[in-house]
Amino acid sequence: MAIVVLPESSLRRDGAESSRLLWAFAVSLMLHLFFFSAWYGGQRFGWWQNLHLPAWLQSPKMLTAILKQPVVTSPQQPQEIPLEFVEVSPAQATAEAPKNTKYYSTQNSLAANPDASVDSDVPKIEGKQTQVVRTEDVPREHFTPLQPVAPPEKSKPPVEEPKPPELELKPKPSPGPGDLALAQPERTPHQEQGQETYSRPRTISEALARQQPIKHLAGEKMKQEGGVRRHLEISSVDAKGSPLGFYDYALVQAVQKCWFDLLDDQSYASDYRGKVELHFRLHHDGSISDLLVVGNTAGPIAGLICETAVDKPKPYEKFPADMRRMVGDVRNIIFTFFYN
Repeated sequence: MAIVVLPESSLRRDGAESSRLLWAFAVSLMLHLFFFSAWYGGQRFGWWQNLHLPAWLQSPKMLTAILKQPVVTSPQQPQEIPLEFVEVSPAQATAEAPKNTKYYSTQNSLAANPDASVDSDVPKIEGKQTQVVRTEDVPREHFTPLQPVAPPEKSKPPVEEPKPPELELKPKPSPGPGDLALAQPERTPHQEQGQETYSRPRTISEALARQQPIKHLAGEKMKQEGGVRRHLEISSVDAKGSPLGFYDYALVQAVQKCWFDLLDDQSYASDYRGKVELHFRLHHDGSISDLLVVGNTAGPIAGLICETAVDKPKPYEKFPADMRRMVGDVRNIIFTFFYN
């Protein structure tokens, strides 16, 4: 028969097992102290207020509340493309408007030049200056000072001639009864005058064009390298006709005339060199405000002349109705004067 002898169990633990328990207790205590210190510091300094948990860690109720909140998006302001006025002559005008251009004028025009051998985005213009976009040379009307006129010489009193004897006028006999027609009526009646048909202008630009012929603004032709395939005897740029073109043409003409008159009054005006840039706000009633010099390399007197040239002709014309619908009640205008 087999006898199985079981070993006796001991209630004492060896030294290695006791050491592991002590290390586990120390590590657990250190972790608890670390997390408690982090939580307490975050509550005191507000670290947890700006902390956002990821979506997969948030509770379903919180996610539902977040999804129900309306999404508020700030409206994007449309980017305003700066436009530049350029003069277009009748020889450059076209019925077709360009697709993309930063220039506007009184009428449409397409880029062209006499030399069509090069194909590029800009036309070739053979001028001298590079500051202002111009395609033609237009000399300014020189100022003619008033000359004193000598007083007229005193003339002798005219000799009275004898008057011819007055003829005695006899009264005409009054017509007898029944004499209603003293002359035969004309067989061909006169045609009535002033019955020519008048067609009402459909647009503001057409109405302004009928009022007075447009004169060319004074200036020198620009210098620009390039070339386009479209052939024309006069170089032209891409410009789009707009109601703004007629208004700004009159605006530029008024400021330019006043500027030239002020320069003619200065005996040393030809000594100025540089550029003066002005900014002002033009209101729908023709008034201006916030006139400010934003750049001046020509000197204080030259800058004052430019300020006066803009301020003196005011008030300008009121905005037409279609133009006011396009730009609103106020426009920000930048004028640049060049002293060459």
